Amino acid sequence: MNITVYPGSPFPLGASYDGKGVNFALFADNATSVELCLFNSKDDTTEHVRIEITERTHYVWHVYLPDVHAGQLYGYRVHGPYEPQNGHRFNPNKLLIDPYAKAIAGTINWHDSLFGYDVKSPDADLSFSTLDSAPYVPKSVVVDPKFDWEEDKPPKVPYYKSIIYETHVKGFTQMNPDIPEEIRGSYAALAHPVTIKYLQELGITAIELMPVHHFVTDRYLEEKGLLNFWGYNTIGFFAPDVRYSSSGIFGEQVIEFKNMVKEMHRAGIEVILDVVYNHTAEGNHMGPTLSFRGIDNAAYYRLTDDDKRYYMDYTGTGNTLNAMQPNVLRLIMDSLRYWILEMHVDGFRFDLASALARELHAVDRLGSFFDIIHQDPIISQVKLIAEPWDIGEGGYQVGKFPPGWAEWNGKYRDCIRDYWRGADSMLGEFAERFTGSSDLYQDDYRRPTASINFVTAHDGFTLNDLVSYNEKYNIDNGEDNNDGESHNRSWNHGVEGPTDDPTILELREQQKRNFLATLFLSQGVPMLVAGDEVSRTQFGNNNAYCQDNEISWINWENADQDLLEFTRTVIDLRKNHPVFCRRRWFQGRSIKGGSVEDIHWFSPQGKEMTDENWGHDFAKSLAVYMNGHGLRSVGPLGEKIQDDSFYLIFNAHHEPISYKLPPKKYGKKWTKVLDTTMSKLPNKAQTFDALKAIKVEARSMVLLQSPVEK
Repeated sequence: MNITVYPGSPFPLGASYDGKGVNFALFADNATSVELCLFNSKDDTTEHVRIEITERTHYVWHVYLPDVHAGQLYGYRVHGPYEPQNGHRFNPNKLLIDPYAKAIAGTINWHDSLFGYDVKSPDADLSFSTLDSAPYVPKSVVVDPKFDWEEDKPPKVPYYKSIIYETHVKGFTQMNPDIPEEIRGSYAALAHPVTIKYLQELGITAIELMPVHHFVTDRYLEEKGLLNFWGYNTIGFFAPDVRYSSSGIFGEQVIEFKNMVKEMHRAGIEVILDVVYNHTAEGNHMGPTLSFRGIDNAAYYRLTDDDKRYYMDYTGTGNTLNAMQPNVLRLIMDSLRYWILEMHVDGFRFDLASALARELHAVDRLGSFFDIIHQDPIISQVKLIAEPWDIGEGGYQVGKFPPGWAEWNGKYRDCIRDYWRGADSMLGEFAERFTGSSDLYQDDYRRPTASINFVTAHDGFTLNDLVSYNEKYNIDNGEDNNDGESHNRSWNHGVEGPTDDPTILELREQQKRNFLATLFLSQGVPMLVAGDEVSRTQFGNNNAYCQDNEISWINWENADQDLLEFTRTVIDLRKNHPVFCRRRWFQGRSIKGGSVEDIHWFSPQGKEMTDENWGHDFAKSLAVYMNGHGLRSVGPLGEKIQDDSFYLIFNAHHEPISYKLPPKKYGKKWTKVLDTTMSKLPNKAQTFDALKAIKVEARSMVLLQSPVEK
């Protein structure tokens, strides 16, 4: 087939359709030649056109084809030395996915040809494979960027008003009987009015989607009859994963994703993406050659200094992208800007973010990755959330990310869990975590909103399972129950897993309410895992990454409606009362014109907490007064807002405790608005006078409200 060829431009990278033709541009520093391969259909076993790209500007190979249009399938073959010991793994027998592909038409079909070496050779990856991988690699797709966004505008919900809902496109929608069956598990299902209404009524302000960048299921999982459900195994940083498309695979997935974002924005809900820029799906030196490895292995990955055959692995996945390299930084930045500008997303949660900060072997909080984001006028303006750890030495970096970043606060999770299971822990840390973790963030001029508070996440037990299991039950993962968190620590319930014992069942329900109430009444940004509000269970599996089935999907027909209503109530309390979501730190001093401090901690005797009270590692009970009268600097312009004051009593003890309320200057009358021993309060309100005693049941919390005096 004859095709017209023009030199084209080195930028932008990827395949760019201008309405008349397509410019192809590929970075490959160490390559000796590059071939562009065009395919007629996704099932083609070989390309119908192979074009040698002769134009090279610096390290970018480029060509313009006026006869090619949107929907065209393509891939690359890259020539160069095959010298694994020197970091080079070029093999033109391997069809390669464009790192900048905006869509990918299908998924990997595992075959020995996908490996750059002969998998049967005794020389392992030092050998060279002559098998053609084209029949087994999904093709990249040329995408038309045109889309009618109408009047779409980002909601721009400030952090202090944000309530994040971590969810999975398929897991959230696959079993919802109110969504048409043909779109369940897709971007379209997330955009469906049933989904939107549920999220609005729940009260969340942002969905944080588990990875939607095109990913790969590892071969060893497929051979065990399992699939990668979570998606933390990216191969396409610009392409929305085709598995979640109900409309097509030739670019339709892009349109469907954009429609989903538009509908979320129309409802006032932000879309945050969980992104994995720390590694790729190509694994270690024994992994497949799918894209980056064959394009320019040495230019994309962190290789060991003494033998470049091997990869640095700070992620536990076999490789680490080399963010010190300008081309890798450009890839990451281009991807982030693309998702903001073209796909209209509102922020990112960075998986194993410490791995991106590493320069040499150390985690450098002022590394080039952070520097370039900080100065970028587009990326720096959206929500940036770090998972502040990796598996390397010194990788636990909670509280150490730069200003402008929020962090998953693992210390909050651990502390709140320890408190409610009745562990002998210091009350001082609980108070720190509940009030925004100032010990982690205040010294860097960060605010309480730097702390993303969570009790559970996708990784680990669900909330229901957290209070129901002491041991993990991961046998379905095919690793003899050796994977996942080792244990859950004792909850002293005496019964493991499902039970008909009404006492145990009620205690579990109460603990779930304790966690939810603590989470949503804490300072910082709360994150709820989808399904925790309806008692979703994974049947004790605390590492369901490979369970694309009913273990991971939300069973909406069995939803716990009582817990759902309780969750909505607590979220409403947070949203309607600024005292629970302050923009600034509590100061521990009197508010101007008032007689009491903005926050005060009390013992059960109604006395101010003393150093001795804080120092008891066996203490499990305390109360906090939060002054909403004359609350300052709540609004974005620093305007003062009058709010009610609240008195919150925590009792993690295994017995009831009588609490004496504080003197009248803190509040003359207190009305009970929440009690975790009940899923909802009786219609008749309970009111208590100052200095009176109130009984707080074992393992429960009570919230009292005192109105602003007019």
